Parts: sequence; structure tokens; C-alpha cells
Amino acid sequence: MEQPTASTDLAVLPEKNADYGTLEYWQQRYTQEPDTVFDWFKTYADLKPLLGQHMRKDALIVMLGCGNSTLSGDMYDDGYESIVNVDYSDVVIAQMRQRCQHQPRMTWEVMDVRALALASGTVDVALDKGTLDALMCEQGDVWVPSPEMCANVARAVDEVDRVLAPAGKFIWITFGQPHFRRRHLERASWTIAVERLNDGGFDYFVYIMTKHD
Repeated sequence: MEQPTASTDLAVLPEKNADYGTLEYWQQRYTQEPDTVFDWFKTYADLKPLLGQHMRKDALIVMLGCGNSTLSGDMYDDGYESIVNVDYSDVVIAQMRQRCQHQPRMTWEVMDVRALALASGTVDVALDKGTLDALMCEQGDVWVPSPEMCANVARAVDEVDRVLAPAGKFIWITFGQPHFRRRHLERASWTIAVERLNDGGFDYFVYIMTKHD
């Protein structure tokens, strides 16, 4: 099987950042680039030590807004086989389901992170690498996000809170600094820890929400 290539075509970039938060943009992008992969921020090779500290190999993992990232496949090959990949683009889910047939224990489901069709209290780890960031893209002042954007993000975070099992973890990898992001994560049901990733260049942040027992 021919290996997919990394997306480098500037023509698929949106006209405005707010488009990253729309289904229409992603449907068009994945249709234009059916044989590509794209990894926001970091790859599994970068994240492996950190993720290994926070999840077991037998954990039930939900990949929020999986897209066509290599993360799930690389994690599967390293022993994390119980992964439910969700994305609201039926185009990319069909592509990835076909692409990853050789990894049968991993599933691909059309699902909006703001309305997860998963039972409450059943997920060990919810992993997000860029999906909430896409929902946060809007025109305006980053210091004063719109009520609409805050409500949209809250729906997603509340759904993660609902599906996490006791002691489960929500791990979010993002470029967003705590003074912009932490406000959206505060819940009475979990604690929040923040780790910084820097390989000598750009700072990335990992927010680790651990559900109370």
C-alpha cells in the first residue's frame, strides 16, 4: 500500500482562521487531500514520554477530532490498541477507516466532540491535539472571547467530563498559554495540571485534567 504523504499544499488553508471551526472547511479539505496526513503541533515521537506517564497501554482512549493525524496509528503500533477515533467529518473517517484496516482493534466513528455518542463514565483517557483550538478560532480579541465561542467550547469540555471514568484523564496538547486556555477547563469534577513542551523553539502546553475518584 502506498503511504500517505504529509499535507504541504497552501491552497487548502482557510481564507480566515474562523473557518477552522467549521465542518464545511474540513469536509472540503479532506476531499481535496484524500491521501495525506497532517499533524498539529507534535507527533507521537515527541509526545511518547509524556503520554506514557499518564496512560496505561490497556486504557480505553478517545481521540477527539482525530482528523488524518498519524498519532492514533503510531500509538496503536506502540501498544495502545483500544482507541476510539472520533471526528465530525464523515469524509476523513471513511478515509482513515480504510487506511487503518490493518489495525483492527482501533475504531473510527463519525461524532461531534460536542455531542459524544459514548456512555457516561466509561473512558479512561480523552486525548485532544488541536481540536479545541480549532473551535476557539474566531475573528476578534483573544483576551475577550465571544460568548458564542465560550459556549461552544464548554459543550465539548462538558462532554469529555461526562464520558470520563473516575480517575480518568483529559489530555489536551495546544499552543495556547494558560492565561488564555485554563478558564475554559475549570470544572469541580477534576484537577488541572499544566506541563510545557519546548524542543528549543516554540512553546506548547499540555493540560492534564484528572477526574476525581
